[in-house]
Amino acid sequence: MTKASTGTNAWQDVVRLALLGTIASLCVSFGLNYLLLFIDALTPFGRGVITAAVLPLVICLPLFVFIGLKLADIRHYRRELNKAASYDGLTGCLNGTVFASLVERRAVKPSAPGSRSGAFLVIHPEHLRAINLRFGLGWGDEALRLIASAIRSSVRSEDVIGRIGASMFGVFLPGASEADARKVGERIRAGVSQVYFAPQGGEEVLAVKLGGVVFEQELEFEDMFRSAAERLSAPRPDGGFDLSHLHA
Repeated sequence: MTKASTGTNAWQDVVRLALLGTIASLCVSFGLNYLLLFIDALTPFGRGVITAAVLPLVICLPLFVFIGLKLADIRHYRRELNKAASYDGLTGCLNGTVFASLVERRAVKPSAPGSRSGAFLVIHPEHLRAINLRFGLGWGDEALRLIASAIRSSVRSEDVIGRIGASMFGVFLPGASEADARKVGERIRAGVSQVYFAPQGGEEVLAVKLGGVVFEQELEFEDMFRSAAERLSAPRPDGGFDLSHLHA
């Protein structure tokens, strides 16, 4: 069915509803006035008062209730559309485009007036390809959902989480120092390792690699992401994750 035919059908439904509603209202009005003629005790003024009071209740009240319900439905659908356009349907994190835009605009209030300092972490699940091959893509998706949940439980309230690409997550930490970034990163690693994941009844350990960057001045999203992603393959001797420092 084309858009034109769909629009025509919608207008036909509107016209049909308007005609039926008008006819029903006229029937109620004429019927009420006809019945009132048989009540001899009523004066013309009394009949007018009853008609003026009853008709709005019988006709207008259901009409406005119907309109109110439709407006509530429209607001609900609008919220759902905005959410679908902003969030990744699988993990519930911000999608890559919205996440990058928020980081670019510094949507989260900086720690100090005029400050653009903070940190950016990149999180990459390990063994995800092996999970997909051994257990199927459905279990790979479940692993991503569990990892995203662990990340949300480990970050600070002001931090922003996004899904970047198919299997990578980013966390923007406004105003964070290197110590703050390391604490959050270690909480994420520990939280993911404690997730219960049992595809086909056999428990598997989930793990992630982290890389990050700490910056003191405003930087482009691509610069932060590139520098943080490079740290993924640079493990530290102490078993932690690597952080680089960028300056504008």
